[in-house]
Amino acid sequence: MKVCITGLGRTGKEIARTILLQNEIQLVSAVCSPNSKSLNKDLGEILGMNKTGITVTGSDKLEEVIFRNKPDVVIDFSNPKSALKNALIFSKYRINIVVGTTGFTDYQLKKLYVICRKFKNGIVYAPNITMGVNVLMLLSNLTASILSNYDFQITEMHHKNKLDSPSGTAKKIAGEIQSGLLNKGVVVSHKDIPINSVRAGGVIGRHEVMIVGQEDKIEISHESFSRKVFAQGAISAAKFIHKKSGYYEMKDVLDLEKVLKTYIENNNKWSSKRHNKYNAKPASN
Repeated sequence: MKVCITGLGRTGKEIARTILLQNEIQLVSAVCSPNSKSLNKDLGEILGMNKTGITVTGSDKLEEVIFRNKPDVVIDFSNPKSALKNALIFSKYRINIVVGTTGFTDYQLKKLYVICRKFKNGIVYAPNITMGVNVLMLLSNLTASILSNYDFQITEMHHKNKLDSPSGTAKKIAGEIQSGLLNKGVVVSHKDIPINSVRAGGVIGRHEVMIVGQEDKIEISHESFSRKVFAQGAISAAKFIHKKSGYYEMKDVLDLEKVLKTYIENNNKWSSKRHNKYNAKPASN
């Protein structure tokens, strides 16, 4: 599988570095903004590695990148405006995309979805690229479904240079809570679920959900210690979307629906066995 990466910020660089150090995927191109300092340099120089033979290209030459390198999947960690522009061009050539970029407006996300539907390529929209935070979202949904009379509060913390606030992941968590509450007939807008955003120092990323009742409190949290966890998630998403069509999210990559279904089926199976064991009639003498 040939991969192109667009956006060479801290996360983009970590993803590129991780792909170059493994053998399952071939990194064939790297794209930055036309006025970036990385332009026309060897990617290895940007990453502090040996030369790779990959020259960083400006996003104004995407078609040249496509014809020269023929990527199967693009991993985009640029910015919302660039990501949408890039997605339109890549999609025209039926190249699949993992969008890890955050900060989209609702309107921009609708445009991303429309692009996917129009050109029938595959897109994974994953502002929540780490696997662990997707587990947090699943647990938040389940907790809201069970404890619908509790109060929910989200706190997210990132480094001081992160532009979007609240984070795209925090908004997704709010959406999962909203969905869980709806399962119990509680109608609430995700915008009414409080999100506290902190931008400080070099924090990579931390998300916490507090579920507070009158007599007790539950806390669910996830923290990234390294950007390598973003790279692992991006690579998993790239492998998932390869040769697929349609619009997906990380919950599809992790197949969380199947995980839940299997859990429920196994739990019911064991419950039935225990029921039969304890309610079996004693043998007659």
